[in-house]
Amino acid sequence: MPSAPSLSPAMIGSASALAAVVCFSINDTAVKFLSDGYALHQVVLLRSVIGMAILLAVLMPLAGGARALRTRRLGMHLLRAACVVFANMTFFLGLAALPLAEGVALFFVSPLIITVFSVIFLKEQVGPRRWAAIAVGFVGVLVVLRPGTEVFQPAALLPIAAAVGYAGLHMLTRYIGKTESALALSFYIQLSFIVISGGLGLFMGDGRFSGTGDASLDFLFRAWTVPEPSDWLVLLLVGAASSFGGFFISQAYRVAEAAVVAPFEYVAMPLAVLWGLLVFGEWPDAVAVAGIALILASGLYMIWREARLRRATAPQTPRYRR
Repeated sequence: MPSAPSLSPAMIGSASALAAVVCFSINDTAVKFLSDGYALHQVVLLRSVIGMAILLAVLMPLAGGARALRTRRLGMHLLRAACVVFANMTFFLGLAALPLAEGVALFFVSPLIITVFSVIFLKEQVGPRRWAAIAVGFVGVLVVLRPGTEVFQPAALLPIAAAVGYAGLHMLTRYIGKTESALALSFYIQLSFIVISGGLGLFMGDGRFSGTGDASLDFLFRAWTVPEPSDWLVLLLVGAASSFGGFFISQAYRVAEAAVVAPFEYVAMPLAVLWGLLVFGEWPDAVAVAGIALILASGLYMIWREARLRRATAPQTPRYRR
C-alpha cells in the first residue's frame, strides 16, 4: 500500500501563513470594533489571557507538551516579544483612527523596511531595481498619508511605526526559529503581552489621562470597564484569533523561506477591504487606492526579486536543512 506523500516545508509554510493571515485579519477587525468602548491595554490583556489558555490547553498538547517551551535563548525571545508588542500596540492605535484598509496598507511597508534593515545591520547588497521598488513603495505611503492636506492624520504614522517593529520581529524569527519551536515563539509573546498590558492597566487603567478627544489616544488612555455581555464573544474571538495566528505565523517563518511565506501575508489586504466594507461601511477613495496599489506592488516586487536572487545564488550558498 503506497504511503501518503509528505508535505514539503514550502507547503507547510504556505498553508500556515494563509491560516495566520485569516486569523490576524479577524483579530484586527475585532480590535478596531472594540476600540471605541474599551482601553487598548484591557483588550490586549483579555485577548492574551484567552490566547494563552488556548495555547496551553489546545496547542501545547499538539506540539509535544511542555517540553516544547524549553529554551536557552530567553533573552532573544524577550527581544522578539518587545518587537511584536510595540508593533501590535502602535498598529491598533492607528486602526482606532484610520479606515481599516488604509491602516493595513501602510503596515505593508514592512518588506521595504526589512530590506533597508538587511543593508544596515546585515551588510547585504541591494541593487538598483530593489532600491527603485523601495522608492515606489514610499511614494505610495506619501500618497496614502497625503501630508500637508486636510485629510492627513498623524495617526497614519502609527502603522508605519508598527511595520518597523514587525521588521525586527521578522528578522529575529528567522534568526532563532531554527532552534525554537513555534509553540515557544508564541508562548513568550503571549506572556509578554500579559505582563505589559497588565502593567499599563495598573498604571493608567483608572482613566486618569483619558478625554483627549483623539481616537488613538482615547483608545490608549480610556479607563477599564466591565465588558458588555455581547462583547465577550468578540473578545473570545480576538483571543482565539491571536493565539492561532501567532502560532501559525511562527510556524510559517520557522519552516519555510521568507520568499515563500511573505506573499501570502498580502492576502490581508483584500480581507481588510472586505471587512472594512462589511463591518464599518468603509471604502477607500481613488487616491488611497492608488497609494495602496503602489505599496503592494513594491512589496510584492521586493519579495519576487529576493526569491530570484536566492535561486540564482543557491548552488554557491550552503542551504540550511530542516
